[in-house]
Amino acid sequence: MNILAMDTSNRALSVAVLSDDRILAEKTTDVNKNHSTTLLPAIDQILKDSHLTSDQIDRFVVAQGPGSYTGLRIGVTTAKTFAFTLHKELVGVSSLASLAGNIRHTNALLVPLFDARRDNVFTGVYQRDDHGQLTNVVSDKHVPVAALIAQLKMLNEDIIFIGTDVAHFAERFRAAFGQQAHFADDEANLPHASELGLLGAQKEAVKDIHAFIPHYLRRTQAENDWLKTHSDKGHQPYVEEV
Repeated sequence: MNILAMDTSNRALSVAVLSDDRILAEKTTDVNKNHSTTLLPAIDQILKDSHLTSDQIDRFVVAQGPGSYTGLRIGVTTAKTFAFTLHKELVGVSSLASLAGNIRHTNALLVPLFDARRDNVFTGVYQRDDHGQLTNVVSDKHVPVAALIAQLKMLNEDIIFIGTDVAHFAERFRAAFGQQAHFADDEANLPHASELGLLGAQKEAVKDIHAFIPHYLRRTQAENDWLKTHSDKGHQPYVEEV
C-alpha cells in the first residue's frame, strides 16, 4: 500500500511517502512559513522523489490535531481533497501520537506537548507496550500545565517530554520530577510524517470523508465570544468545519 502522509499541525511541516512500512521519501522543514503556500509544492516534490503520481497513492494520512487552527485546516482540507477526488482512503492520526511515536526502545511515559498559551498545553500520555506498540495512557486534551504536572506525579514513572515547545516548561518539569524527567533530542522533537504514515497504516480508513474534521480540543476565542452572545444557538459551530 502506498501512503502519503502530511503534518501541518504546527510550525514544522512534514510530508512523507511510504510503501507499506518502507519510507520512500520524506521532507521536514521547521521554518515560519505559511503551510498554505508550502504544502502542495512539498507534496509534489516527494512524489517525484518517490517516482509516484498522486493517483498511485492508496491512502492519505493527515495529522488530525490538536495544534494550530490554521495549520490543521490546511492539512485536513488538502488530504480530504486528494482522497475524495482520487477515490482513495483517508486516515487521521493524532498529532501528539505521531510525535510520541518518534521515541522507541523505552518503557518510560511519553508526553508530547504543544504550547496552547496562557499556561496551557495540548498533551497526551503514551507508552510502548511489551511488543513495542504505541499505546495511549491518557487521552489527548487541552490542560493547564499545573494540572498536567499533578497527573504525571500520580503516575510516578520516568517521563520523556517531547516537542519543540517543551523548552518553555522544562525548568518546571525538572523541578517537579527531578531525575524522572527526561527530554527528547532536537530530531525527535520535530514531527515526522513517516511516523504519522506508519501509525496511519494501522488504522481503519474513515467512512465519510466529508464528515472528517480536525480535532481542535478547544474552541477559538472568537467562537467563545460568539457563543456568549448566541446562547440560543446551543453548540452550533461559529464557523463551518472543514
